[in-house]
Amino acid sequence: MRILIATSSDYRAFHGQAIFTKNLAEGLVRRGHEILVVAASRRGTHYEDVFNGVHVNALKSISLKWLNPNAITALFTDKAMRKIIENFNPEIIHIQDHYPLSRSALHAAKRSGTKIVGTNHFMPENLAAYIPLISSIKPLYNWILWHWMRLTFDHLDAVAAPSRIAAIILQENSVRPPVRPISCGANTTIFCPIPDVNRQEWRKRYGIELDKMIFFFVGRVDREKRLDVILHAATRLNRDDFQVVIAGNGANVKKLKKLSQNLGLSKNVLFTGFLPDEDLPSVLNSIDVFIMPSEAELLSIVTIQAMACGLPVLAADAVALPELVTDNENGLLFHPGDVADAARGMNFFLDHPESWPAMGLVSLKRSQNHTLDHIVSEYEQFYLSVLG
Repeated sequence: MRILIATSSDYRAFHGQAIFTKNLAEGLVRRGHEILVVAASRRGTHYEDVFNGVHVNALKSISLKWLNPNAITALFTDKAMRKIIENFNPEIIHIQDHYPLSRSALHAAKRSGTKIVGTNHFMPENLAAYIPLISSIKPLYNWILWHWMRLTFDHLDAVAAPSRIAAIILQENSVRPPVRPISCGANTTIFCPIPDVNRQEWRKRYGIELDKMIFFFVGRVDREKRLDVILHAATRLNRDDFQVVIAGNGANVKKLKKLSQNLGLSKNVLFTGFLPDEDLPSVLNSIDVFIMPSEAELLSIVTIQAMACGLPVLAADAVALPELVTDNENGLLFHPGDVADAARGMNFFLDHPESWPAMGLVSLKRSQNHTLDHIVSEYEQFYLSVLG
């Protein structure tokens, strides 16, 4: 099949939507499909390139750093998108969001009679953290943002959602096309147990304590990830045998560092900054418990990556995380935003290291439902069902 994938983020960005787009595109190429990704350009200027067999056409974009330091968008793309689709002549188009670039893909698809589908990675909560006083108008805000999303997704031929709850959320918000839950998956060939990993060496490389139990987070360090809950929970432990390690960049790093200092956690919290993709599997194999306190995860690729490395997980009991983590089986769930309950979970892991291996084995087993081969196959069937 010739498949055009449209995304309003940069193809090589490090957030969930971009990682999924890259994994899907490269997986489809490995199965013999011809893939063109039309994306926004982090460089600002237009460029074309080929990454692992995926042709990428990145359109001229502008920064939205007033909203988020890493946010970009391509504007006035209707003419460019029509030309790209005319030249590539895709059998099906797959959009990843409802922002201007993807909406241009929708307009061009309708004009050319090309089938078009979409995967939704959006929740209003993803933007709420950056809009002051949003809690006072939350019902209206949610309605406006879902309506904005439906202006695009209601005109698609079919929609995919990353989890069962993500599909239910779309149906509850009256998205018209049929919705199919398909995981975003993770590369379990790379993210897997590494029995001979040098834990001490990898910890030294990133300044991680050698003789303490490590709670580890990696990803966008933004407000909706609720890492403040973990920092406040850490103050309730009244012990020094642990370290919270936060890896990644984001809009909230400075505030979290200041919060950590104000809470007197300098010896118990480490911010590593950006962690390269090629190092992440080894680092995950060198720590003890993965943490995901976010309240706005429609799946969480990085949690699946940690599970595939055989780690137990401490996660918020919110949105799709309970589909990955079951209390007392492969980790613990805590009430979203509840500092005392998060502290309870952290204390349990500290007091019961004998539970880590068994929980990690359950995580590893569950991660096999999210392998890229399985996910790419699911999307092939999704495309064929729309085409045929």
